[in-house]
Amino acid sequence: MQWALSILTVVAYATLPLGSASFEHELVPTLVVGLVYAVLAIGGFRWVQRRGRAFAVVYVGVQLPLGFVLFSLSGAAVGAVLLLVVLVSQSVLLLPLPAAAAVAAVIPLIHVEMEWPDGLREGLNTLAVTAFAIVITELLVREQRARAELADANERLRGYAAQAEQLATTQERNRVARDIHDGLGHHLTVVQMLLQAARAVIHTADTERLDAMLAKAQDQSREALAEVRRSVAALREPRSAPLVDALRALAREASEAGVPTGLEIHGPARAVRVEVEESLFRAAQEGLTNVRKHADATAATVVLDYGSVDLVRLEVRDDGRGLLEDPGNGFGLVGLRERVTGLGGHVSVDSAGHGLTLTVEVPG
Repeated sequence: MQWALSILTVVAYATLPLGSASFEHELVPTLVVGLVYAVLAIGGFRWVQRRGRAFAVVYVGVQLPLGFVLFSLSGAAVGAVLLLVVLVSQSVLLLPLPAAAAVAAVIPLIHVEMEWPDGLREGLNTLAVTAFAIVITELLVREQRARAELADANERLRGYAAQAEQLATTQERNRVARDIHDGLGHHLTVVQMLLQAARAVIHTADTERLDAMLAKAQDQSREALAEVRRSVAALREPRSAPLVDALRALAREASEAGVPTGLEIHGPARAVRVEVEESLFRAAQEGLTNVRKHADATAATVVLDYGSVDLVRLEVRDDGRGLLEDPGNGFGLVGLRERVTGLGGHVSVDSAGHGLTLTVEVPG
């Protein structure tokens, strides 16, 4: 925009002789005043743009009467009118739009010395030109401003996209970590308990029981390998078995690993979201794993309660030694809380001195 106005200023200065009847008599004053005006229009305008509004007002206040003088000296040359049109465009860039409009309205007064029919005609023509200059300049300014805002918005969007990608990567990493802990950790804990039980009977004659324990440990190892493959591939294979059947299988595994575990179902089973079933299954898995590893319990119970219309509640109870330390730092419980909180649910751990109850409530 500045370069276009500078070029227009040079062209207007070069055309000052055109249309001037008295140019030969006022040659030097016209060229000198025109040169001063052009220098200010090019160099002064750029300097004023970097200053405050007060400098802009002073600039317009100097250029406007200087343009009137130049118009008079040049004998109403077309070049003088063009230089004043440049001032109108500069006013749009420097001043509020109403002030620029006032400048455009004043410029046609350069024709007041003419006879009134001709002066009126020329004044209206000049007013049309200055109004056109205001409209075009304002449109260009708005277009440039819109481009700048669009570029800024695109830059912000790129930043938001990078943040969203980073957040998605972190969430996926946390999900895979939870799945490894909840799935692989559970199966390896069962394998450990079965191997401990097998070592206890290895020197006895109960080979049938020993073989069953080892076969179960092998099955659990196979399941652990499948969990690893799913986690590494970052894919979750949905369980085909209903939640009740999956919990029944968990209770059976816990019983075979040495902690007799029962399953209670309260209320009629109903269909819930897949992610809710997965979270409840993982909660039961985590709870029973902790019972076998830490509780020193003789029995455990898994309760699945469909009694509430809006919630599904799962409890894992044991009769072990209770809560001996803060469980908040364990990765399993942290991961479980992240999983359940993401569904709008709640996790609580309660110990009354004897035994422990893990409770999970998720909107159903």
